[in-house]
Amino acid sequence: MGLERADFLRARAAAFLEAARSDLSRGDYDLVLFHAEQAIQLCLKHLIFSRVGDFPKAHSLVRLIREALKLGGIPGLRELYEENLEMIYLLEEAYISSRYLPHSYGRDIAERALRFAEHALGVLGCLRRA
Repeated sequence: MGLERADFLRARAAAFLEAARSDLSRGDYDLVLFHAEQAIQLCLKHLIFSRVGDFPKAHSLVRLIREALKLGGIPGLRELYEENLEMIYLLEEAYISSRYLPHSYGRDIAERALRFAEHALGVLGCLRRA
């Protein structure tokens, strides 16, 4: 059951990343940020679950990254966090506003968010083949 759940979380993270790419090609910039955030969130949950058999039932990327940092042994994670804190908070905001507040984003920030999500999933190991 554990391996199946971990595989599901990683596969879902990859699917959300692909959705973000598709959103960008259609000009759905708000959805790019939403799907990029979801990809990173589920990849973090995959990583944590793979190591401890459970994951925090939280949606905050900051909280999830901090939990993953406590585990140690994840090359590049601290740098990813420290060098991209503004983008991480922006993605959290986009996740919340997608549900409750009207907010729109332009192509430039959508492209940056997608590049960040691709980089983050690479650092977190969700782009590796199973």
